[in-house]
Parts: sequence; C-alpha cells; structure tokens
Amino acid sequence: MSNRLAAESSPYLLQHAHNPVDWYPWGEEALQKARKEDKPILISIGYSACHWCHVMERESFEDEDTASVMNTDFVNIKIDREERPDLDHIYMDAVQAMTGSGGWPLNVFLTPEGKPFYGGTYFPPRPAFNRPSWKEVLYSISKTFREKRQEIETHSKELIAHLVETNNLGLQKINESETAKIFNQENIAEIYGHVMKMADKEQGGFGKAPKFPQSFIIRFLLKYYYYTKTEDALKQALLSLDKMIAGGIYDQVGGGFARYATDENWLVPHFEKMLYDNALLVTVICEAYQLTKHPHYRRTIVQTLDFIFRELLSPEGGFYAALDADSEGEEGKYYVWEKQEIDNILQDDASLFCAYYNVSKHGNWEKKNILHASLNEEEFSEKENLSAEKIIAGLDASRKKLLAVRRKRVPPLLDDKILLGWNALMITACCKAYSALGLEEYKGRAINNAEFLWKNFKGQGIYYFHHSYKNGKTSIPAFLDDYAYFINALIDLQEITGNVEYLHKAKELTEFVIDHFSEENTGYFYFSHKEQKDVIIRKKEVYDGATPSGNAVMAYNLFYLSVIFDKPGWKQRAIKSCRIIGKGVIHYPGSFGVWATMIQAITYGFIEVVITGKVLGNIFKDFLSNFIPDRVFQSATSQNDQFPLLRDKPLSQTPLIFLCQEYSCQNPVTEVHELIRLLETV
Repeated sequence: MSNRLAAESSPYLLQHAHNPVDWYPWGEEALQKARKEDKPILISIGYSACHWCHVMERESFEDEDTASVMNTDFVNIKIDREERPDLDHIYMDAVQAMTGSGGWPLNVFLTPEGKPFYGGTYFPPRPAFNRPSWKEVLYSISKTFREKRQEIETHSKELIAHLVETNNLGLQKINESETAKIFNQENIAEIYGHVMKMADKEQGGFGKAPKFPQSFIIRFLLKYYYYTKTEDALKQALLSLDKMIAGGIYDQVGGGFARYATDENWLVPHFEKMLYDNALLVTVICEAYQLTKHPHYRRTIVQTLDFIFRELLSPEGGFYAALDADSEGEEGKYYVWEKQEIDNILQDDASLFCAYYNVSKHGNWEKKNILHASLNEEEFSEKENLSAEKIIAGLDASRKKLLAVRRKRVPPLLDDKILLGWNALMITACCKAYSALGLEEYKGRAINNAEFLWKNFKGQGIYYFHHSYKNGKTSIPAFLDDYAYFINALIDLQEITGNVEYLHKAKELTEFVIDHFSEENTGYFYFSHKEQKDVIIRKKEVYDGATPSGNAVMAYNLFYLSVIFDKPGWKQRAIKSCRIIGKGVIHYPGSFGVWATMIQAITYGFIEVVITGKVLGNIFKDFLSNFIPDRVFQSATSQNDQFPLLRDKPLSQTPLIFLCQEYSCQNPVTEVHELIRLLETV
C-alpha cells in the first residue's frame, strides 16, 4: 500500500510513501479537502537526512493505530523543508512563537484555512522527556478543534498578526543622515567584541553545545584581522577551523563535514552531511589558507572537495543535496570503527594510525571509535620524532585503505535532489578553491555546474528559474536565496575566468529579483516570488542561519554590480539595507554574520582591482591566491570599453595591475607584491 507521496520526487516524501498515514503533498488537493470536510490540517515538515524525523516515522507514522487517528481526524500533509523553505520558515516561526523553540521534525496544526494554531517538534509514542505522547497530542487537538473552535480561530488570527509584525523585527527606520552612525570603525570593533564574548577560546567555535560551524562569523574574524591586525581575531578564527578539522565533525577517512557537533569538543557529530555546510566551510578554509598558507588547510580543502565530487556529484554535473545520518537504522554506523577492525585492515600501520586518531579498544562513542586528532600532522610528527612527510604519507595511505573498506558497507541514504541555491554555494566554493590552490579541476567544476544550472533550472514566463531538479524535471519556483547565491556565484566565476558573460547574466538575474521580489518600503526582498499565492505570509528573511540571508547576499551583489555597471542606485540600495539592520547586527552579530561582514566592508571601503595584458600568465593566478577581501575585480586580455573599470585601460605585452577606488586609479604596477604594498597605504 502506498499513499499520495508515491508520485513525488523528494527523497524525504518518498520515505513516507508507504506509511499507513494518508499523507498528501502540499497543494490545493489537500487544502480543498480540509475546507470541504472542515478538518484541521497537520503539516509535518522534515528532510531526508534528519535523524529524529526517521525516529518519529518509525515510532508513530508507521504505526497502524496512530495512523488511523491521524487519517480520521486530520488532513495530513508532508513537506520537505529543503523543497519548500518558504513554508518551513513561516511555520517554524509560528512554532517558535508558540513554544519558544523549534527544530525538525516540525509538526504544526492548522485551521482548514491554513492558519497555524498549535505545534511542536518531535513527540514520542509514549509520554517522555516532559513531552506528551503523539497520540495524546492528536486526541487533544481533535477535541479542542470540535469543542473550542472559536478559541482556535481567535488564537490563529492573533498568531498570524504576530508573524506579520515580527516580519519587520530588527529593521529600524533610520534617516540617511545617520549612515555614519552605522558605518564607522567603533561599531565594527563593537561587533568584534560581541563575537569574542561568544567565543570558546579553548575548543574554538562560538557558544555551547550543540556546536555549529558558524562559518560566517569566522569569515568576519579573518577580515577583521586583515583590516585591524588584531591577533586575537585571527587566533580565534583559526582555532575554530583547526578544532573542527581535527574533530569528529570532520570525516577523517572520507573528507567532508557533518552538520554540527553534539558536544563542545567537536567530537560527536550529528552525522548527516549537507552540501551547503561543506560549500560554506570550503570557502572559509580557502580564505584561511590564503592568509596563512598552512598546509593542513590545503589538505582539508582537497579532501572535502574529493568527498563532494565522489559522493554528491551527479552524472549531469549537478550536486546532490545531502547524505543521511543513519544507515541500517543506526545513526553514524557507516562512519565509526572498532579498533580490531582497523588493526585487521592496516596491519603494521595500525599502531601509528590509532595513535594519531585516538583509537582505543573501548571506543569513545557507544563502544566504537569516532576518529579525531589531538594534533595536526606536523605537530604529531614532532611528538613522534618522525618526518612530517612520512607521517602525512602514511596516514593518507591508511585512510585510503579504510575508505575502500568503508565503501563496502551499507551507505547512508543519498538525497538526490539538486537545489539551485546550494549548487550556487558550491560554485563559489570551487571558485575560492581554484583561487587559493590554483588547481584547474576546480575551475572546470565551477564552470560545468553553472552551465548545468543555467540549462536545466531556467523556466518560462513569470518564474524565471526553478528551485529543485530531479530526474530531468524541475519543480517549485526559485526563492530569493536561490537567485542571490546564483548571482554571487556568477560574480565569482567572472573573477576566475575573466568571462564578462557571467556579469551580464548576473545583471539580468538581479534585475529580475528587483522586479519580482522587492518590498518597496525598505528596499529589502521577500523570500518568495510576488506571483506565488500558496503562502499565508510573504516573509522577509534577514537572519543569517545555516545558510546566508538572501537579503544580505543581495546587498553584496548589488554593491558589487553597481561598480561593474556604474549603477549608483544599486549601491545606495545595498547601503540602505545594511543601514536599516545595522543596530541589530552590531548588538547580535551571531545572528547576522554575513551582514556584519558586509557592514565591515563598506566601513573600510571596497577597492577595485583591474589586471590587463595580452597574456596575463602567472600574475593572474598570483593575484587570486592572495587574501584581498572586499574588492571588485576584473581582468582583460583585449580592449573592452563596455565596463567603466576596463574603459581606457592600456593593453601591453606585460600585464599591468591597477588599484582603484570609485574608478580613480593609481599608476599601474607589474607585480602582485607591489599591489600588496599599495594596499597598505589605502
């Protein structure tokens, strides 16, 4: 027996296709049924790699008696949060308003008109963890809906009003004359101070367990160090990266990062691997490598990208969304090891490997070992009095042997949908990796993925691009984040290729976003397209969560492209959006990491760099390999007067490097180290 989810493409929905619950996908059929039968709606939101979603499915949604109650008293809708982040944002906000917390699975009860009135996250099959059982919740909601309908209608109306009001939270109305009160170095120092108050100065990261990578804050610290030479900023940024790279959150055998660590020491991960996390972490580790040239950052970049190309790359050139935390019904089973197993595989090499990765007979997690390192390879070589080259080569050979054995295990479920925004983040990561390491493969991957996205995600009519792709079919109109990240990726592609066609495409998409997503009053953008009618609220997402705020990324895009195409109105819009949210960013940078970085960039001033020459040669790669943040960069090997930065620039056999601000350029130099010296005087 299967329910209505069997025809869906989402792996998460397909996981529930054979539940006895009569699930519907989100759509008019389910909503009409609720209105016609005057039944409350249950929407249950999750994603394929979500461990507790699987637990609740096994305990409740696969139970015939529980399903009978759900089918009799409710219209039941399953939603993949990655396919419909717009719905997830709305109903997550509703549950957080009602309960003070949120998470997945997200279970929300709606009136037949689609207005939320009660919700929560995971509910056990029997009362536990100070939570009622799922059946108790169902019976209680059904009874209340029948007997206290007016109270429910009133509560849902008040909740919607609250959601509308909080949609503008943090967006202060500030006069343009107050710009200087936001964009000054004292405020940037205050942001830095608040960040360091959150910082774990022993184990890296920010805040207590569970610990998330928070790559945006790390990027802010790297750039703060660049501008101020504050050593503690660099120290905290690198400590955070080093502890993650050494910890269990990083897959020491196969490369790649899990979504978060459940403990303060980064040892025990929540084992799911998401494309976006790995893309964002590769990007910031590339910047750390550009700044420090530490070899273990280079190795981590290569290993993580190897994992992505091996396990998340589709034959068509798109990147899949995620790998599950569970395999064979157990969380982490695919990734952990018994010492005897490692001894048998590695033989004489086992002793060194186990010493490096802290492997013991008794294990460190449920009697098995999550591999983690206390020292990096160079530090370990000093301790063992062996050459670093020998240590690195030996560990690498051992990892390859273990990976070959691990790949024979039953793997975690692959979420094989391809999402526009997450792929765009991956393009940026590949561009940053090419810049940092100079490996042509990464540039090729970025170009191929962009071509795949442009060919397969482009739609017709009012919906220019789509959000999701699987089995040759696109679905769901693209959201603000999709466009913002893709525009940003096209900008990055232009920088590493010199191909101005990417800039024209970025401009085209930016104009579309302005036309179809703008909120006129503030200059911010709504999350959903203006023609999308199946949401109760058009939200403006301004917080930087697991992924960057689309509004924050659009502020960067608008600023950058305003310089490229000489569109001062776009620059002013970017500045205005930063100014409006500025006070919130200054006081709560943990929620606004991308905004904080953008405000810092405007405060210290974007620079413009142009390289011209009939043959650019090594100077082009040399420039890209350096950590020079917050710059607009163009290069040209022929005359090009269509862009203000390239107009009237001389073209000679020897490459020339121009440093400019607001189109006013200094005399050109011929070496990157000379440019670096000039930057010190800007």
